[in-house]
Amino acid sequence: MIKLTSDLDANYQRFIEHIQESGQVWGLQSEDGWVVVDSTEFEETDVMPFWSDETYAKEHCVGEWGSFIPVAMELDEFIEDWLVGMAEDGILVGPNWNSDLEGLEVEPEELAQLLIGEEEDTDEPDEDAEPDKRA
Repeated sequence: MIKLTSDLDANYQRFIEHIQESGQVWGLQSEDGWVVVDSTEFEETDVMPFWSDETYAKEHCVGEWGSFIPVAMELDEFIEDWLVGMAEDGILVGPNWNSDLEGLEVEPEELAQLLIGEEEDTDEPDEDAEPDKRA
């Protein structure tokens, strides 16, 4: 298994590719609930970290997260229930954070679109789009 690195974009891409292949997403849960942390990018915003593999998630079950265990959920449930609920609650997704808890903070809707294949193709110009009139 490839180790998560300081290349946060590569970790995010690995997250997307691996959960699409495996059909599972991993979070950390204890008797008190799921791991939720404060955003480092946005004030008064929470982030829920998730991983593409149990091993990645398990690496974080130390220190203050020592009482948490990795729990798998099916990809369909993650998209249809979790991401929808997180978007409604204003909670961001932390995909494949590395062992230093470094990672991207992603809007749930953006991740859902990538996972279900509704991302716009940015390589091809949209023929119906209005030209950009900004100076």
